[in-house]
Amino acid sequence: MRSGHRLGRRFGWLWGAYGTSALGTWLAFGAFPLIAIRELRAGPAEVAALSSVGAAVGAAVAVPLGPWVEFRRKRPVLIAMDLVRFAALLTIPTAFVLGILTFLQLLLVSVVVAAADITFRAASGAYLKTLLPAEDLLIANARFESTTWTTTIIGPPLGGAAIGLLGPVATVAADAISYLLSALGIRATGGHEPRPEWREGTRMRARDLLDGWRYILADATLRPLFFNTALFNGLLMATQPLLAVLMLGPLGFTAWQYGLAFAAPSIAGLLGSRLARPLVTRFGQHQVLLAAGALRALWPVGLAFLGPGTGGLLLVIGVELGLIFCCAVFNPVHTTCRLERTATDRVTRTLSAWAVTTKASAAILTAAWGVLGGLLGPRTAIGLAGVLLLATPLLLPRRAAAHAHEPGASAAEAHSAVPPHTSA
Repeated sequence: MRSGHRLGRRFGWLWGAYGTSALGTWLAFGAFPLIAIRELRAGPAEVAALSSVGAAVGAAVAVPLGPWVEFRRKRPVLIAMDLVRFAALLTIPTAFVLGILTFLQLLLVSVVVAAADITFRAASGAYLKTLLPAEDLLIANARFESTTWTTTIIGPPLGGAAIGLLGPVATVAADAISYLLSALGIRATGGHEPRPEWREGTRMRARDLLDGWRYILADATLRPLFFNTALFNGLLMATQPLLAVLMLGPLGFTAWQYGLAFAAPSIAGLLGSRLARPLVTRFGQHQVLLAAGALRALWPVGLAFLGPGTGGLLLVIGVELGLIFCCAVFNPVHTTCRLERTATDRVTRTLSAWAVTTKASAAILTAAWGVLGGLLGPRTAIGLAGVLLLATPLLLPRRAAAHAHEPGASAAEAHSAVPPHTSA
């Protein structure tokens, strides 16, 4: 490990680009549901559909992009995906100013952004391995995780204030601009990136679309992690639209209170991300995965007891504190474990398949919970999701991963593979 943990100028630009776009995303936290609820008079089912349909169709669109990106230079792809998200999001404030904004447009933009998000995540993982040696992986992951929670602390309160003064559409415009700045930051990384080569011919075949899933399901460690993260993230995301409806509707919380409830607990994310590496050093990767993965599942059920006023706000903050701390420990360790077991020539396809499944499961569960919220009420549906989350630790891998093993890769390839970063 290098002295001072300096990861280089090119990583610095990539890190800065990530931080900029992450801040923009959190500035616009909850903007789409707010626009749908306040400007377009959408109900619980429509708000849930906004998240579920956009994510599901976006995931379907992204399926062929993973294998396609695998054999292309990643930096131009990253820049292109940032520009696509910039252009798509910018149509929202434009249509609003012109008085022609519709719910259908919100859906279409969410589809485009979801597909671009998946493609960006998969390509960024493969790109990072050209910037850093393997021994710096956990350091880089922890820095990205720390940046995520820093922007989470700053973004929602600023976004909530902007929504109060200017409306939610203004924060969507800020999010769009953040992607433009991110594209410029990635462009500034410079350097030469060799073009990957096809191993078998030069044409992508239909069977290549499933390579990522085949790779994941063939690995004894990746497979349970895959199902665990898909179910955990899906159930957690499914409650977000219902929580927004409950807090901003019957419980009467203001936009700034809603933002504060999710921003203040992010301080725990900074602590968790900083503790991830020392905990792995002391207890081992597998033990930290199991402990953090189990503990993070205990918290969300508490949201079923949410009430109005200061007590309700403190309850949300307390639940989110515990949840975020455990997730901040789990995420970089999970990312490291996952990527250590991915062969160099399968990185983009594997990460793309992972992201597509995560998006699709979140979409399906969000749609289902939207229906449940309409039938049973938001509070009951949130409580049901919390109970099901308690079972997700059963899907965590029971045995420690053998880091040097990479299914489908030669011993030399497994030894030399440098795992890249991507978000869980």
